[in-house]
Amino acid sequence: MIQNYQRILVGTDGSDQALEAFKNALSVAKRNQGKVYVAHVLDNQAYNIMGYSSLNENIIDQQTNDAKQLITEYRKLAKEFGYDEVEGILAYGSAKEAMAHKLPEKYGIDLIMVGQSGLNAVERFMTGSVASYVIKEAPCDVLIVHPSKEAGE
Repeated sequence: MIQNYQRILVGTDGSDQALEAFKNALSVAKRNQGKVYVAHVLDNQAYNIMGYSSLNENIIDQQTNDAKQLITEYRKLAKEFGYDEVEGILAYGSAKEAMAHKLPEKYGIDLIMVGQSGLNAVERFMTGSVASYVIKEAPCDVLIVHPSKEAGE
């Protein structure tokens, strides 16, 4: 059975793993004449875990600008790859909930592609792996993209 994925969601956090997943998503979308939704989720809970009780407006503004710039860079990369069917999404809240539930439902996603976790053991313990949560909770297929040999060298 051949899967024809039309609406592919990729989460980005600026990591090499996320970039690898995005590049793979472009290939899948191009092959299926689909669309890639590249999402960056600003997770305010991370500040509470780290001991910051309230967010400074400047920090939020800077993170929002950085996220918008990252999405712009991904869209530019897609154009260089020869594929324009990319929509950027900036979301707020829990990255796990956004990637596993909110965004797939809102955009009718039929495939989620995520990079293998780049977190170290302590970070994974504190925040949990978004990829692990998405695998268990997503309403659609999930593909974990492992680092290529070139990316790891």
